[in-house]
Amino acid sequence: MLGHRKLRKEEHMTEKAFQPPVQRRSFLTRLSFGATAFAAAFVGASSTGEAETPANTKWQPTLHELDDWMDKIPGKHRMVFDSTLPDGFGIALPFANNFYRGNETYGLKDADAAVIIFPRHDSTPFGFNDAMWAKYGDPISKKNGFVDPKTKQAPKSNLFNVAGYGDGLANRGTLLDTLIKRGVQFGVCQLATRAYAGTIAMATGGNTDAIFNELIANLITNAHPVPAGIVAVNRAQDRGYAFVRA
Repeated sequence: MLGHRKLRKEEHMTEKAFQPPVQRRSFLTRLSFGATAFAAAFVGASSTGEAETPANTKWQPTLHELDDWMDKIPGKHRMVFDSTLPDGFGIALPFANNFYRGNETYGLKDADAAVIIFPRHDSTPFGFNDAMWAKYGDPISKKNGFVDPKTKQAPKSNLFNVAGYGDGLANRGTLLDTLIKRGVQFGVCQLATRAYAGTIAMATGGNTDAIFNELIANLITNAHPVPAGIVAVNRAQDRGYAFVRA
């Protein structure tokens, strides 16, 4: 009985060892076809855009010379504040000041922080100096709805740089000059500036282009005209600035 089982086992091994070449070739052919089909499917997915981005590629922003001023601001830590309304601009001022104060806990100086505030849309006029507010305060106030809380009239100066208002204004006493001395920069939206120039021109009978040029020539200290505030906010983040919505 044992000899019989041994003989059957040897016969089975012999059959497996000497499997006909045709069967082995058929198996290898099927294996090769499967691998080829997989590769073709992968290439097809790549050509239709369905394949995932290779792991060794990394998105990099495109930098533009027009925004190089953002990199010239000294500072190890970068922060940008975006404002579209008068109160938003006012709120951005103490927030920016707190960014400097908080960094002092780390033993850092003002020069270690790079801060930009973008006045755009209806906060844009706070990028204009006192002369422009004195000259065009009425049409500016009618457009953005900002009035002097003491007089209830159109402001005759940039009130976020005037002391004595305390909690009457959103900046709660933090003045533009204080931040300018600490190094804060401002990016003033030219699209919105042109819109205000048009409003002023209609109110005064002036020329929109001439008034636009006048406004751009009379920005607050440390201010930079930018093509569009919304674009500048994006470009600042491309250059490593953290974003805060005021």
